[in-house]
Amino acid sequence: MSLVLEHVAHAFGDRVVLQDVSLGVGAGEIVCLLGPSGCGKTTLLRIAAGLERLQAGRILIGGRVVAGPDVHVPPEERGVGLLFQDYALFPHLNVRENVLFGLTRLAPSERAERMTQALAQAGLAGYEEAYPHTLSGGQQQRVALARALAPRPRLLLLDEPFSDLDSRLRDQVRDDTLHTLQRAGISTLMVTHDAEEAMFMGERIALLREDGRIAQSGRPADLYLSPASGFVASFLGEVNRLPGRVERGSVGTPFGPLAAPDLPEGTRVEVLIRPEALLLERWADDADAPEGRGRARVTAARMLGRTSMVHLSVPGPNGATLHIHARVPGQFLPKEDEVVAVTLDSTRTFVFRAESAA
Repeated sequence: MSLVLEHVAHAFGDRVVLQDVSLGVGAGEIVCLLGPSGCGKTTLLRIAAGLERLQAGRILIGGRVVAGPDVHVPPEERGVGLLFQDYALFPHLNVRENVLFGLTRLAPSERAERMTQALAQAGLAGYEEAYPHTLSGGQQQRVALARALAPRPRLLLLDEPFSDLDSRLRDQVRDDTLHTLQRAGISTLMVTHDAEEAMFMGERIALLREDGRIAQSGRPADLYLSPASGFVASFLGEVNRLPGRVERGSVGTPFGPLAAPDLPEGTRVEVLIRPEALLLERWADDADAPEGRGRARVTAARMLGRTSMVHLSVPGPNGATLHIHARVPGQFLPKEDEVVAVTLDSTRTFVFRAESAA
């Protein structure tokens, strides 16, 4: 393992921000640390870098203990590259000088070779004489990445590196960065609050709750398709929430029963349904829905490019009406008040105790 965090805990005064966090990053692996604002993501990154002193637990980089009881290896001796969201480029230095800045311990010829290789990896060959203010936000980010890669660190730590970019540029820079990291083969731990970004960048994700504990870690598909809790399910993507109760091993929904074999009879639950789990088909208002399907009334439909978002109303408990969203591939734009048949994809539908679905 390139990085091992063992039972890390941290507090600022009386405010506990990290509790019993254990996590590893393998050789050449990209792991994303995901979670809401204030959950301790950046603090954990700073502790790994040595910028914040470890209070409890142990940290190993490349098999060497760099933080633990009576051990604190300073940041410059940990072999770690850092990239923060503000990039911290020196405005009075050109691109070449910015990348060379962290290579002072090398011979001049090796410094120049490392600088050239790092800029080529980041797709910036030919920009050596440019100054930061003449570059786009995406180019500035790549200069900062090249500067972090040039010393050939054992581990790269990224803190919200794309958050200051507009959405269109962010997609391109994110893609460029992913391929650069894969070519470089450097183990990477990246902090983000964006679930889609974590699923795009990370081979594994560790999702932190607001109390500073890991809610679930694993491959992006594991967290999205097999969430351990309602918090995980809702943080990884939009969900519709329906109240229910376990009766005879299942929970009733407007679209048919869902199995709940592990929950006791009478348990109050919350059914979480991803929008793409609602499979829609046009159906006559005065006809019965086919067997195994429910019906819903359209309240709005909007084209979102590759998908259509259909707003639906369905009957809820005690005569209430529930508002839910369905996401359909391509163009599917039924009229307002049209009745559609709904089939539920149970692989993207989750049942949790009501009190645990956060």
